[in-house]
Amino acid sequence: MISRYTALVTGGASGIGFELARLFARDGHHLILVDMNQPKLCEAKHAIENECPEIKVYILNCNLARENAAEFVYNHVTTHRFNISFLVNNAGFGVYGCFAETPWQKEMCMLQLHVLTVTALTKLFLPGMITAGYGRILNVASVAAFQPGPLMAVYYASKSYILSFSQAIANELHTTGVSITTLCPGITATGFQKSVGNGESKVTPNSVLCSHPADVALSGYKALMKGKSLVIPGMVNRTLLFVNWLVPRSLSMSIIRKAQEKIHPNAVLGN
Repeated sequence: MISRYTALVTGGASGIGFELARLFARDGHHLILVDMNQPKLCEAKHAIENECPEIKVYILNCNLARENAAEFVYNHVTTHRFNISFLVNNAGFGVYGCFAETPWQKEMCMLQLHVLTVTALTKLFLPGMITAGYGRILNVASVAAFQPGPLMAVYYASKSYILSFSQAIANELHTTGVSITTLCPGITATGFQKSVGNGESKVTPNSVLCSHPADVALSGYKALMKGKSLVIPGMVNRTLLFVNWLVPRSLSMSIIRKAQEKIHPNAVLGN
């Protein structure tokens, strides 16, 4: 059955975003995929339309790490009179290295994307959902949101913001018919490791610590549709977080730093 609803998915050209888009399409929802990778966007559009021929997939090539990107997306959507009932803020990337030596320009773009763009898109689309009496927002954070992360300090902090912001708004939305879900995956077999600029990672797709994007997307999608406020995919991730809460923060950060050094063995710090 074709839905009257449309889902907007950022970072929808690949990885978790693409897998989420496929799930929306399978349930009969039309799609708007936003990504900065135009070739990948076209590939995603054709793949989903071939799998679900009755679904309309619109693509919007946009760098969401730029100032006013959220307003650009919102204006495009409203101009074309799309009815957005599902918003997925999935786009993101990481920067690895000691904070004193990492490139500020790249970190500033990351903060723009993770903090300002996510907040602005939520701000812009939320009132319409409340007026309609129905809507679902999925903000993709990370297990990194639950503690400080040496060698990826700004990334961890930005994901903490997404978690705190989303859970607070979720509380405000009780009785409105609208919900916000925060998805906190662990290491996932996507292009993220390449995005931190460190070459090969020691965590392989077959590692017990590494999840498949389709599995992560399914966990997030199910939680979103049930209106849950938080989902942490994978028993390993939930167990590691539970253990993390039991140890002193100083020890936790030491463990995280050693883990980062193993995950990114070939990283080059700074510019």
